[in-house]
Amino acid sequence: MAKPKTKERFEDALKRLEEIVKDMDSDNLPLEDAIAKFEEGIKLSKLCSDRLDEAEKKIMVLMKDSAGEVKESPFEE
Repeated sequence: MAKPKTKERFEDALKRLEEIVKDMDSDNLPLEDAIAKFEEGIKLSKLCSDRLDEAEKKIMVLMKDSAGEVKESPFEE
């Protein structure tokens, strides 16, 4: 089982996670391999979730107020 790298890029982790899902959807995967892929997938899923949380915290929208001054406000969905 490949261990996710701490500095792995989000896009790479997501691509690997998609590959794992595809592999697990096949009927040809032995139980032991399915469990190993599931464990790797859980770690990658957490890594992706953590990276998205970090990005969300960093996103700030610059807005000008009525006086024309720039102020930062948190990004809202």
